Amino acid sequence: MKQALYKDKILIVNILVHSFADNKSIKYIVKQDSRKEERLRKLMAYSFERCYRFGEVYLTEDKKACALILFPHKKKTSLSALLLDLDLAFSVIGLSNLKKVLSRESKIKQLYPKSPFYYLWFIGVYPADQNKGIGKTLLNEILTNAEREGLPVYLETSTRKNITWYEQFGFVTYNKLDFGYELFCMRRD
Repeated sequence: MKQALYKDKILIVNILVHSFADNKSIKYIVKQDSRKEERLRKLMAYSFERCYRFGEVYLTEDKKACALILFPHKKKTSLSALLLDLDLAFSVIGLSNLKKVLSRESKIKQLYPKSPFYYLWFIGVYPADQNKGIGKTLLNEILTNAEREGLPVYLETSTRKNITWYEQFGFVTYNKLDFGYELFCMRRD
């Protein structure tokens, strides 16, 4: 695993688009219309930008998997961050979905601790390369970094089969939210 460079953005967006194309949580956020793939690509580009600025972005050496880590305690308000958020609202979420997405985000954030933590926003492996241990190796390295920093790791998943996968790494489900699909809130202390 290596820390991604800014020039890796297109590759990372591609990995995440392929990994999350059918994800329930993503479909809830991304306006589902004829431009949904373009919107998904913009969501992943937005996520990359946020994590590159206020977290860490990782890429495996073979360039088949990546992870986006956000440090909420390091997020800063700036004009560029505000412009990113506005672009997300208009070009990805859509005004008709904005209220429900903001409500969803508020409910999730209420569950986070007030102290610093690692937020595993996305971990993705190209679908053709899944079930080969690439994601496992990547997650182990991320968890090692979190342990070194003495920080718990939080994440959400709407994919049931991922729950047992994360449990293998010591994650526990600490809450479940219903948005017309189940969102499992998990943490590893």
